[in-house]
Amino acid sequence: MADPGADDAEFLVEDVETIVKSALQSVLNDTSYEQAKLDAWSNAVIDNCLKGLAGLGKPFKYVCSVILMQKTGAPLHTAAGAFWDKKKDGICKVPWENATMHAIVTIFGLSATPSKQETLE
Repeated sequence: MADPGADDAEFLVEDVETIVKSALQSVLNDTSYEQAKLDAWSNAVIDNCLKGLAGLGKPFKYVCSVILMQKTGAPLHTAAGAFWDKKKDGICKVPWENATMHAIVTIFGLSATPSKQETLE
């Protein structure tokens, strides 16, 4: 029998991706790269993402990372690693670009509810 609250404890990449894409579009959609605005844009994307994630009402702690880079023809590579509970925790990476810049938003979702094994110890 499935746990009726199981969906509440799952990191659903599709839900997170929708929130991140919305945040990116609302902040960066009609912008051209301006170095002086990078901090404000990064903070706005992070704030929008975290507000949207909090609105999901799930038992997670979230970490949000934003990379903004001017399009110059240079490659941009990122990597992340974690040691966690693969069944409960999750990661979502969303790339975005327009004519003048690249963005990569990474969300780490860390379950705030202990696993059954943790509660028994």
